[in-house]
Amino acid sequence: MKKLVFLTIITFVAFSCNTPEKEISDSHDSRFERILSSLQPNFQVEGQETPTFSLEERMRELRIPGVSIAFAYEGEVVWAKGFGMADIAGNRKMNSETMLLAGSISKPVAAIRAHQMVESGVFDLDANVNDYLKSWQLPDNEFTNNEKVTLRRILNHTAGLTVWGFPGYDKGDEIPSTQDVLDGNGNTDAVRVYKEPGESWMYSGGGYTIMQLMISENEDISFVESLQQNVLDKMNMSKSTYANPLLKEYHEIAATGYRRNGNEVEGKWPIYPEMAAAGLWTTPTQLVQYGIEIQEIYANKKDGILKYETVEEMLEPGMNDWGLGPQTDKDFFGHGGADEGFRANLVASKEKPIAMVVMVNSDFGLIIREIELAIAKEYGLNIQPDRRKPMTLSEEEMQAYVGKYELEIGPCEISLVDGELQLSAPYVNPPVPLYASTKERLFHGIDGTWLEFKFEDGEVVSFEVDNYTATKQ
Repeated sequence: MKKLVFLTIITFVAFSCNTPEKEISDSHDSRFERILSSLQPNFQVEGQETPTFSLEERMRELRIPGVSIAFAYEGEVVWAKGFGMADIAGNRKMNSETMLLAGSISKPVAAIRAHQMVESGVFDLDANVNDYLKSWQLPDNEFTNNEKVTLRRILNHTAGLTVWGFPGYDKGDEIPSTQDVLDGNGNTDAVRVYKEPGESWMYSGGGYTIMQLMISENEDISFVESLQQNVLDKMNMSKSTYANPLLKEYHEIAATGYRRNGNEVEGKWPIYPEMAAAGLWTTPTQLVQYGIEIQEIYANKKDGILKYETVEEMLEPGMNDWGLGPQTDKDFFGHGGADEGFRANLVASKEKPIAMVVMVNSDFGLIIREIELAIAKEYGLNIQPDRRKPMTLSEEEMQAYVGKYELEIGPCEISLVDGELQLSAPYVNPPVPLYASTKERLFHGIDGTWLEFKFEDGEVVSFEVDNYTATKQ
Protein backbone atom coordinates (compact mmCIF):
# COMPACT_ATOMS: atom_id res chain seq x y z
CA MET A 1 0.00 0.00 0.00
CA LYS A 2 1.43 3.34 -1.05
CA LYS A 3 1.64 6.03 1.58
CA LEU A 4 -0.07 9.30 0.70
CA VAL A 5 2.40 12.11 0.17
CA PHE A 6 1.41 15.22 2.05
CA LEU A 7 1.27 18.59 0.31
CA THR A 8 4.20 20.85 1.03
CA ILE A 9 3.02 24.40 1.60
CA ILE A 10 5.91 26.47 2.84
CA THR A 11 4.48 29.33 4.87
CA PHE A 12 4.93 32.65 3.15
CA VAL A 13 6.18 35.70 4.99
CA ALA A 14 6.33 39.24 3.68
CA PHE A 15 9.15 40.55 1.59
CA SER A 16 10.56 43.79 2.89
CA CYS A 17 9.40 46.68 0.70
CA ASN A 18 12.13 49.10 1.72
CA THR A 19 15.34 47.21 0.98
CA PRO A 20 18.18 49.60 0.03
CA GLU A 21 19.47 49.30 -3.53
CA LYS A 22 22.94 48.45 -2.19
CA GLU A 23 21.88 44.85 -2.80
CA ILE A 24 23.37 44.79 -6.31
CA SER A 25 26.78 46.17 -5.40
CA ASP A 26 28.07 42.59 -5.42
CA SER A 27 27.65 40.18 -8.30
CA HIS A 28 25.01 37.52 -7.93
CA ASP A 29 27.76 34.88 -8.14
CA SER A 30 29.59 36.32 -5.13
CA ARG A 31 26.32 36.63 -3.24
CA PHE A 32 25.54 32.97 -3.81
CA GLU A 33 29.00 31.95 -2.65
CA ARG A 34 28.05 33.47 0.69
CA ILE A 35 24.53 32.03 0.60
CA LEU A 36 25.74 28.48 0.03
CA SER A 37 28.11 28.66 3.00
CA SER A 38 25.67 30.23 5.48
CA LEU A 39 22.64 27.97 5.78
CA GLN A 40 20.90 27.89 9.16
CA PRO A 41 18.03 25.68 10.33
CA ASN A 42 14.56 27.10 9.78
CA PHE A 43 13.52 25.79 13.19
CA GLN A 44 15.39 27.48 16.04
CA VAL A 45 15.04 27.22 19.81
CA GLU A 46 15.44 30.49 21.69
CA GLY A 47 18.39 30.52 24.04
CA GLN A 48 20.36 27.97 22.05
CA GLU A 49 23.20 28.66 19.65
CA THR A 50 22.10 28.38 16.03
CA PRO A 51 24.55 26.39 13.88
CA THR A 52 25.66 27.46 10.39
CA PHE A 53 26.24 24.98 7.57
CA SER A 54 27.49 24.92 4.03
CA LEU A 55 25.00 23.53 1.52
CA GLU A 56 27.13 20.42 1.03
CA GLU A 57 27.35 19.81 4.80
CA ARG A 58 23.60 20.21 5.20
CA MET A 59 22.82 17.92 2.25
CA ARG A 60 25.08 15.27 3.74
CA GLU A 61 23.56 15.60 7.23
CA LEU A 62 19.95 15.50 5.96
CA ARG A 63 20.73 12.79 3.36
CA ILE A 64 19.51 14.93 0.46
CA PRO A 65 20.84 13.41 -2.79
CA GLY A 66 20.42 16.47 -4.99
CA VAL A 67 19.39 20.14 -4.90
CA SER A 68 18.64 22.49 -7.79
CA ILE A 69 18.15 26.26 -7.40
CA ALA A 70 17.20 29.13 -9.71
CA PHE A 71 17.11 32.81 -8.74
CA ALA A 72 15.58 35.53 -10.93
CA TYR A 73 16.23 39.26 -10.65
CA GLU A 74 14.63 41.97 -12.78
CA GLY A 75 12.97 39.46 -15.06
CA GLU A 76 16.02 37.30 -15.76
CA VAL A 77 17.46 34.13 -14.27
CA VAL A 78 20.76 35.48 -12.92
CA TRP A 79 21.89 32.40 -11.02
CA ALA A 80 21.05 28.70 -11.42
CA LYS A 81 22.91 25.59 -10.36
CA GLY A 82 22.50 21.96 -9.35
CA PHE A 83 24.28 20.18 -6.49
CA GLY A 84 24.76 16.55 -5.56
CA MET A 85 23.35 13.63 -7.49
CA ALA A 86 20.40 13.31 -9.83
CA ASP A 87 20.79 9.51 -9.82
CA ILE A 88 23.17 7.80 -7.43
CA ALA A 89 23.17 4.33 -9.01
CA GLY A 90 23.70 5.81 -12.48
CA ASN A 91 26.35 8.26 -11.22
CA ARG A 92 24.50 11.19 -12.80
CA LYS A 93 25.09 14.57 -11.18
CA MET A 94 22.37 17.14 -10.59
CA ASN A 95 22.70 20.20 -12.82
CA SER A 96 20.51 23.13 -13.81
CA GLU A 97 19.00 21.13 -16.70
CA THR A 98 18.02 18.09 -14.62
CA MET A 99 14.25 17.60 -14.65
CA LEU A 100 12.37 17.07 -11.38
CA LEU A 101 8.74 16.68 -10.39
CA ALA A 102 7.24 19.97 -9.21
CA GLY A 103 4.46 18.37 -7.16
CA SER A 104 1.62 20.76 -6.35
CA ILE A 105 3.32 23.67 -8.10
CA SER A 106 1.71 21.96 -11.08
CA LYS A 107 -1.57 23.53 -9.93
CA PRO A 108 -0.93 27.28 -10.41
CA VAL A 109 0.81 26.59 -13.74
CA ALA A 110 -2.14 24.51 -14.95
CA ALA A 111 -4.51 27.18 -13.65
CA ILE A 112 -3.16 29.54 -16.30
CA ARG A 113 -4.86 27.47 -19.02
CA ALA A 114 -8.15 27.56 -17.12
CA HIS A 115 -7.88 31.35 -16.85
CA GLN A 116 -7.12 31.61 -20.58
CA MET A 117 -10.29 29.64 -21.31
CA VAL A 118 -12.26 32.00 -19.08
CA GLU A 119 -10.80 34.96 -20.99
CA SER A 120 -11.83 33.39 -24.31
CA GLY A 121 -15.37 32.71 -23.08
CA VAL A 122 -15.14 28.91 -22.93
CA PHE A 123 -15.52 28.84 -19.14
CA ASP A 124 -17.25 31.07 -16.61
CA LEU A 125 -15.50 31.24 -13.26
CA ASP A 126 -18.80 31.13 -11.39
CA ALA A 127 -20.79 28.57 -13.38
CA ASN A 128 -21.48 25.01 -12.26
CA VAL A 129 -18.54 22.85 -13.39
CA ASN A 130 -21.00 20.19 -14.56
CA ASP A 131 -21.97 22.58 -17.36
CA TYR A 132 -18.53 21.90 -18.91
CA LEU A 133 -18.12 18.18 -18.16
CA LYS A 134 -19.22 15.68 -20.81
CA SER A 135 -17.97 12.17 -20.02
CA TRP A 136 -18.30 12.49 -16.25
CA GLN A 137 -20.43 14.51 -13.83
CA LEU A 138 -19.76 15.54 -10.26
CA PRO A 139 -22.64 13.98 -8.29
CA ASP A 140 -25.00 16.41 -6.58
CA ASN A 141 -25.89 15.79 -2.93
CA GLU A 142 -27.33 17.63 0.05
CA PHE A 143 -24.34 20.02 0.06
CA THR A 144 -25.02 21.26 -3.49
CA ASN A 145 -28.69 22.13 -3.02
CA ASN A 146 -27.96 25.84 -2.56
CA GLU A 147 -24.37 26.26 -3.80
CA LYS A 148 -22.48 24.65 -6.67
CA VAL A 149 -18.89 23.69 -7.33
CA THR A 150 -17.42 26.32 -9.66
CA LEU A 151 -14.07 26.85 -11.32
CA ARG A 152 -13.38 29.80 -9.02
CA ARG A 153 -13.94 27.61 -5.97
CA ILE A 154 -11.76 24.83 -7.38
CA LEU A 155 -8.94 27.30 -8.04
CA ASN A 156 -8.97 28.74 -4.52
CA HIS A 157 -9.83 25.48 -2.70
CA THR A 158 -13.23 26.55 -1.39
CA ALA A 159 -15.29 24.06 -3.44
CA GLY A 160 -15.88 21.69 -0.50
CA LEU A 161 -14.27 18.77 -2.35
CA THR A 162 -12.54 15.68 -0.98
CA VAL A 163 -9.14 14.13 -1.87
CA TRP A 164 -6.55 16.75 -1.09
CA GLY A 165 -3.47 14.77 -2.24
CA PHE A 166 -2.35 11.88 -4.43
CA PRO A 167 0.29 9.16 -3.83
CA GLY A 168 1.12 8.52 -7.51
CA TYR A 169 1.62 5.14 -9.20
CA ASP A 170 4.65 2.94 -9.77
CA LYS A 171 5.94 1.89 -13.17
CA GLY A 172 4.07 -1.24 -14.14
CA ASP A 173 0.90 -0.24 -12.30
CA GLU A 174 -2.33 0.06 -14.23
CA ILE A 175 -2.79 3.81 -14.66
CA PRO A 176 -6.42 4.92 -14.28
CA SER A 177 -8.16 7.44 -16.52
CA THR A 178 -9.04 10.86 -15.15
CA GLN A 179 -12.66 9.73 -14.84
CA ASP A 180 -11.57 6.62 -12.89
CA VAL A 181 -9.51 8.77 -10.52
CA LEU A 182 -12.52 11.01 -9.91
CA ASP A 183 -14.74 8.00 -9.17
CA GLY A 184 -12.26 6.44 -6.75
CA ASN A 185 -11.20 3.61 -9.06
CA GLY A 186 -7.51 4.38 -8.62
CA ASN A 187 -5.59 4.50 -5.35
CA THR A 188 -7.56 7.35 -3.74
CA ASP A 189 -11.13 7.95 -2.69
CA ALA A 190 -13.75 9.32 -5.07
CA VAL A 191 -13.78 13.10 -5.48
CA ARG A 192 -17.05 14.25 -3.98
CA VAL A 193 -18.60 17.31 -2.32
CA TYR A 194 -18.44 16.87 1.45
CA LYS A 195 -19.48 20.34 2.63
CA GLU A 196 -21.30 23.30 1.12
CA PRO A 197 -19.22 24.93 -1.65
CA GLY A 198 -17.92 28.37 -0.70
CA GLU A 199 -18.40 27.74 3.02
CA SER A 200 -14.75 27.33 3.99
CA TRP A 201 -11.26 26.50 2.73
CA MET A 202 -9.88 22.99 2.32
CA TYR A 203 -7.06 22.06 -0.02
CA SER A 204 -8.21 19.68 -2.76
CA GLY A 205 -6.08 18.10 -5.46
CA GLY A 206 -9.31 16.37 -6.42
CA GLY A 207 -10.71 19.72 -7.49
CA TYR A 208 -7.79 20.36 -9.82
CA THR A 209 -8.34 16.91 -11.33
CA ILE A 210 -11.89 18.01 -12.18
CA MET A 211 -10.35 21.12 -13.75
CA GLN A 212 -7.99 18.88 -15.77
CA LEU A 213 -11.00 17.03 -17.19
CA MET A 214 -12.80 20.30 -17.92
CA ILE A 215 -9.85 21.54 -19.97
CA SER A 216 -9.41 18.33 -21.94
CA GLU A 217 -13.11 17.97 -22.70
CA ASN A 218 -13.42 21.48 -24.10
CA GLU A 219 -10.47 21.35 -26.49
CA ASP A 220 -9.59 19.37 -29.60
CA ILE A 221 -6.25 18.29 -28.11
CA SER A 222 -5.22 16.47 -24.94
CA PHE A 223 -4.56 18.16 -21.62
CA VAL A 224 -0.81 17.55 -22.05
CA GLU A 225 -0.79 19.10 -25.54
CA SER A 226 -2.93 22.03 -24.47
CA LEU A 227 -0.70 22.92 -21.53
CA GLN A 228 2.40 22.52 -23.69
CA GLN A 229 1.17 24.77 -26.51
CA ASN A 230 -0.76 27.37 -24.55
CA VAL A 231 1.21 27.67 -21.32
CA LEU A 232 4.63 26.02 -21.14
CA ASP A 233 5.92 26.98 -24.59
CA LYS A 234 4.69 30.55 -24.12
CA MET A 235 6.53 30.96 -20.79
CA ASN A 236 9.97 29.74 -21.91
CA MET A 237 9.20 26.34 -20.37
CA SER A 238 9.33 24.35 -23.60
CA LYS A 239 11.53 21.66 -22.04
CA SER A 240 8.97 21.04 -19.30
CA THR A 241 6.06 18.61 -19.64
CA TYR A 242 2.89 17.39 -17.97
CA ALA A 243 3.20 14.00 -19.71
CA ASN A 244 2.73 11.10 -17.29
CA PRO A 245 4.27 8.54 -17.61
CA LEU A 246 7.31 10.64 -18.41
CA LEU A 247 8.30 10.38 -22.08
CA LYS A 248 11.42 8.26 -22.76
CA GLU A 249 13.18 11.19 -24.40
CA TYR A 250 13.44 12.80 -20.95
CA HIS A 251 14.57 9.76 -18.94
CA GLU A 252 18.29 10.51 -19.19
CA ILE A 253 17.86 14.02 -17.77
CA ALA A 254 15.23 13.16 -15.13
CA ALA A 255 16.21 12.95 -11.48
CA THR A 256 15.51 9.80 -9.51
CA GLY A 257 13.35 10.35 -6.45
CA TYR A 258 14.55 9.20 -3.03
CA ARG A 259 12.93 8.42 0.28
CA ARG A 260 14.00 10.09 3.49
CA ASN A 261 15.98 6.95 4.36
CA GLY A 262 17.93 7.18 1.09
CA ASN A 263 16.11 4.43 -0.82
CA GLU A 264 15.06 5.00 -4.42
CA VAL A 265 11.41 5.51 -5.21
CA GLU A 266 10.00 2.37 -6.86
CA GLY A 267 10.71 2.68 -10.59
CA LYS A 268 12.88 5.78 -9.92
CA TRP A 269 9.93 8.20 -9.99
CA PRO A 270 6.15 8.05 -9.55
CA ILE A 271 3.51 8.48 -12.26
CA TYR A 272 0.70 11.00 -11.80
CA PRO A 273 -2.38 10.75 -14.01
CA GLU A 274 -3.56 13.66 -11.85
CA MET A 275 -1.36 15.86 -14.00
CA ALA A 276 -2.88 19.28 -13.21
CA ALA A 277 -2.56 18.58 -9.50
CA ALA A 278 0.88 16.97 -9.31
CA GLY A 279 2.37 15.92 -12.66
CA LEU A 280 4.59 18.75 -13.95
CA TRP A 281 8.18 17.78 -14.83
CA THR A 282 10.45 20.81 -15.02
CA THR A 283 13.63 22.52 -13.79
CA PRO A 284 13.96 25.47 -11.40
CA THR A 285 15.30 27.60 -14.29
CA GLN A 286 12.13 26.96 -16.25
CA LEU A 287 9.68 26.94 -13.36
CA VAL A 288 10.83 30.36 -12.14
CA GLN A 289 9.57 31.69 -15.50
CA TYR A 290 6.06 31.39 -14.07
CA GLY A 291 7.06 33.87 -11.36
CA ILE A 292 8.75 36.17 -13.87
CA GLU A 293 5.76 36.20 -16.24
CA ILE A 294 3.16 36.88 -13.56
CA GLN A 295 5.39 39.52 -11.92
CA GLU A 296 5.80 41.40 -15.20
CA ILE A 297 2.07 41.44 -15.94
CA TYR A 298 1.24 42.50 -12.40
CA ALA A 299 3.95 45.18 -12.09
CA ASN A 300 3.56 46.71 -15.56
CA LYS A 301 -0.24 46.34 -15.77
CA LYS A 302 0.19 45.01 -19.29
CA ASP A 303 -1.26 41.84 -20.75
CA GLY A 304 0.97 38.81 -21.25
CA ILE A 305 0.11 35.13 -21.10
CA LEU A 306 -2.96 36.37 -19.20
CA LYS A 307 -4.68 39.75 -19.13
CA TYR A 308 -3.67 42.12 -16.36
CA GLU A 309 -7.20 42.09 -14.92
CA THR A 310 -7.06 38.29 -14.72
CA VAL A 311 -3.71 38.33 -12.91
CA GLU A 312 -4.89 41.01 -10.52
CA GLU A 313 -7.90 38.88 -9.58
CA MET A 314 -5.78 35.71 -9.48
CA LEU A 315 -3.38 37.26 -6.94
CA GLU A 316 -6.05 38.71 -4.67
CA PRO A 317 -5.73 36.90 -1.30
CA GLY A 318 -8.81 34.93 -0.36
CA MET A 319 -9.54 32.39 2.36
CA ASN A 320 -6.36 31.10 3.98
CA ASP A 321 -4.30 33.49 1.82
CA TRP A 322 -5.17 31.65 -1.38
CA GLY A 323 -5.73 33.19 -4.78
CA LEU A 324 -7.12 31.66 -7.96
CA GLY A 325 -4.24 29.21 -8.37
CA PRO A 326 -1.29 30.36 -6.26
CA GLN A 327 -0.96 30.96 -2.56
CA THR A 328 -0.77 34.74 -2.14
CA ASP A 329 -0.77 37.60 0.34
CA LYS A 330 -0.28 41.35 0.01
CA ASP A 331 3.45 41.02 -0.68
CA PHE A 332 4.12 37.83 -2.63
CA PHE A 333 2.79 34.68 -4.30
CA GLY A 334 3.93 31.12 -5.00
CA HIS A 335 3.32 27.48 -4.14
CA GLY A 336 4.96 24.43 -2.59
CA GLY A 337 5.12 20.93 -4.02
CA ALA A 338 5.46 17.37 -2.70
CA ASP A 339 5.48 14.25 -4.88
CA GLU A 340 6.87 10.90 -3.80
CA GLY A 341 10.65 11.35 -3.74
CA PHE A 342 10.51 15.07 -4.64
CA ARG A 343 9.96 18.42 -2.90
CA ALA A 344 9.87 21.94 -4.36
CA ASN A 345 8.95 25.53 -3.58
CA LEU A 346 8.42 28.70 -5.64
CA VAL A 347 8.34 32.19 -4.11
CA ALA A 348 7.89 35.46 -6.06
CA SER A 349 7.54 39.02 -4.80
CA LYS A 350 4.70 41.31 -5.84
CA GLU A 351 6.71 44.44 -5.11
CA LYS A 352 10.25 43.48 -6.11
CA PRO A 353 11.53 41.80 -9.29
CA ILE A 354 12.73 38.78 -7.29
CA ALA A 355 11.65 35.14 -7.67
CA MET A 356 13.23 31.87 -6.62
CA VAL A 357 12.67 28.14 -7.00
CA VAL A 358 14.33 25.35 -5.01
CA MET A 359 13.77 21.67 -5.91
CA VAL A 360 15.16 18.48 -4.34
CA ASN A 361 14.93 14.78 -5.27
CA SER A 362 14.07 13.69 -1.74
CA ASP A 363 10.97 13.20 0.42
CA PHE A 364 12.69 15.43 2.99
CA GLY A 365 12.32 19.07 1.99
CA LEU A 366 13.60 20.81 5.12
CA ILE A 367 16.64 22.16 3.29
CA ILE A 368 14.44 24.17 0.88
CA ARG A 369 13.38 26.63 3.55
CA GLU A 370 16.94 26.88 4.83
CA ILE A 371 18.17 27.88 1.39
CA GLU A 372 15.40 30.45 1.09
CA LEU A 373 16.34 31.94 4.46
CA ALA A 374 19.96 32.33 3.37
CA ILE A 375 18.88 33.99 0.10
CA ALA A 376 16.53 36.28 2.00
CA LYS A 377 19.27 37.37 4.38
CA GLU A 378 21.69 38.13 1.55
CA TYR A 379 19.13 40.08 -0.49
CA GLY A 380 17.53 41.89 2.43
CA LEU A 381 14.18 40.11 2.27
CA ASN A 382 12.01 39.81 5.35
CA ILE A 383 11.78 36.03 5.68
CA GLN A 384 12.25 34.80 9.23
CA PRO A 385 12.95 31.35 10.70
CA ASP A 386 10.54 29.54 13.00
CA ARG A 387 11.78 30.55 16.46
CA ARG A 388 10.16 29.04 19.55
CA LYS A 389 10.70 29.71 23.22
CA PRO A 390 10.30 26.57 25.37
CA MET A 391 8.73 26.63 28.81
CA THR A 392 10.65 25.32 31.79
CA LEU A 393 9.53 21.99 33.25
CA SER A 394 10.61 20.60 36.59
CA GLU A 395 12.24 17.18 36.69
CA GLU A 396 9.07 15.80 38.25
CA GLU A 397 6.97 17.23 35.42
CA MET A 398 9.34 15.80 32.81
CA GLN A 399 9.15 12.34 34.39
CA ALA A 400 5.47 12.19 33.40
CA TYR A 401 6.46 11.79 29.74
CA VAL A 402 9.20 9.22 30.29
CA GLY A 403 8.42 5.72 29.08
CA LYS A 404 7.97 3.41 26.12
CA TYR A 405 5.28 4.11 23.53
CA GLU A 406 3.79 2.03 20.75
CA LEU A 407 3.45 4.21 17.67
CA GLU A 408 1.56 3.00 14.60
CA ILE A 409 4.81 2.99 12.61
CA GLY A 410 6.81 1.27 15.35
CA PRO A 411 7.93 1.57 19.00
CA CYS A 412 9.56 4.68 20.44
CA GLU A 413 10.78 5.85 23.82
CA ILE A 414 10.97 9.14 25.68
CA SER A 415 13.84 9.40 28.15
CA LEU A 416 15.25 12.00 30.52
CA VAL A 417 18.92 12.52 29.64
CA ASP A 418 21.08 15.16 31.37
CA GLY A 419 18.00 17.07 32.44
CA GLU A 420 16.37 17.10 28.99
CA LEU A 421 13.66 15.01 27.38
CA GLN A 422 14.62 13.12 24.25
CA LEU A 423 12.80 10.85 21.82
CA SER A 424 14.47 7.73 20.44
CA ALA A 425 13.32 4.99 18.07
CA PRO A 426 14.83 2.55 15.55
CA TYR A 427 13.67 4.93 12.78
CA VAL A 428 14.93 8.10 14.56
CA ASN A 429 18.70 8.45 14.43
CA PRO A 430 20.14 10.13 16.40
CA PRO A 431 17.65 10.67 19.28
CA VAL A 432 16.05 14.12 19.20
CA PRO A 433 15.43 16.56 22.06
CA LEU A 434 11.87 17.46 23.01
CA TYR A 435 10.82 20.87 24.37
CA ALA A 436 7.55 21.98 25.92
CA SER A 437 5.37 24.81 24.68
CA THR A 438 2.67 23.77 27.16
CA LYS A 439 2.36 20.61 29.20
CA GLU A 440 0.12 19.15 26.50
CA ARG A 441 2.24 20.31 23.53
CA LEU A 442 5.90 19.36 23.10
CA PHE A 443 7.92 19.98 19.97
CA HIS A 444 10.66 18.15 18.12
CA GLY A 445 13.93 19.97 18.77
CA ILE A 446 15.27 19.50 15.22
CA ASP A 447 12.38 20.29 12.89
CA GLY A 448 9.72 21.67 15.24
CA THR A 449 7.13 18.91 14.71
CA TRP A 450 4.40 19.11 17.35
CA LEU A 451 3.60 16.23 19.71
CA GLU A 452 0.15 16.52 21.33
CA PHE A 453 -0.01 14.67 24.67
CA LYS A 454 -3.12 13.29 26.34
CA PHE A 455 -3.34 13.08 30.13
CA GLU A 456 -5.70 11.01 32.27
CA ASP A 457 -5.72 11.53 36.06
CA GLY A 458 -2.50 13.50 35.72
CA GLU A 459 -0.68 10.72 33.85
CA VAL A 460 0.42 10.73 30.20
CA VAL A 461 -1.41 8.00 28.30
CA SER A 462 -0.61 8.83 24.67
CA PHE A 463 0.50 11.44 22.18
CA GLU A 464 -0.32 12.27 18.56
CA VAL A 465 2.23 13.27 15.93
CA ASP A 466 1.68 13.73 12.17
CA ASN A 467 -1.74 12.04 12.40
CA TYR A 468 -0.26 9.00 14.16
CA THR A 469 -1.13 7.97 17.72
CA ALA A 470 1.48 6.68 20.19
CA THR A 471 0.12 4.81 23.22
CA LYS A 472 2.16 4.65 26.40
CA GLN A 473 2.99 1.10 27.49
